[in-house]
Amino acid sequence: MTVYKKEPDAKVAKTEEETEDKEEEEKSTKPPAGSSKSGWKNWKKAKESDSGGEESKITYCHWLLKSEPESRLEKGVDVKFSIEDLKAQPNQTTFWEGVRNYQARNFLRAMKLGQQAFFYHSNCKEPGIVGIVKIVKEAYPDHTQFDQKDPHYDSSSRKENPKWSMVDVQFVRMTKRFIPLSEIKTHHLAHKADGGPLKNMMLFSRQRLSIQPLTQEEFDFVLSLEEEKPH
Repeated sequence: MTVYKKEPDAKVAKTEEETEDKEEEEKSTKPPAGSSKSGWKNWKKAKESDSGGEESKITYCHWLLKSEPESRLEKGVDVKFSIEDLKAQPNQTTFWEGVRNYQARNFLRAMKLGQQAFFYHSNCKEPGIVGIVKIVKEAYPDHTQFDQKDPHYDSSSRKENPKWSMVDVQFVRMTKRFIPLSEIKTHHLAHKADGGPLKNMMLFSRQRLSIQPLTQEEFDFVLSLEEEKPH
């Protein structure tokens, strides 16, 4: 069982994102709004009845957080942190530390209290979405950047002007079933062809980024998959 004091030794598929170009710091990645067609008409019709069917400006109000459920040593430290590890934490809450990519950091800083995120198991045999968490504390300095014993220590960061941030997240629930990456990708490819809600999903355009934003439309569609039988 993971204890709270050991949390800096865990979480996030950090090395996946550290190879990304750090000049992404100021780059905007908001995708354009898309139309909706075959394969998900009933879902779209229900959403249109809620919104009057009008297109609105795309905003990110949900998130996808990647974490590694299997043991892997990084600078001698096991970075494993599964959703079961989160559930074992006091109040099922933890800080989401160790992000060392500017774009991912900026997404962390954009998170608002109460927003929900998918908990995504990454860098494992079958990656995919296993549960839902919520933001319970907005961005504040990530203390691990100053800890020389931590695998994500950053000697260039200063306490008076910290480079890196983290948020606190709390377990909400497991998804009704595991939603594998392969299934989401099938919908993404179909939606790229017919203009569906997942056509611009960042999970496929910035695969290595461990913190990813989701539009309301993307979140709702992916969540609806938990009600379907696996293909």
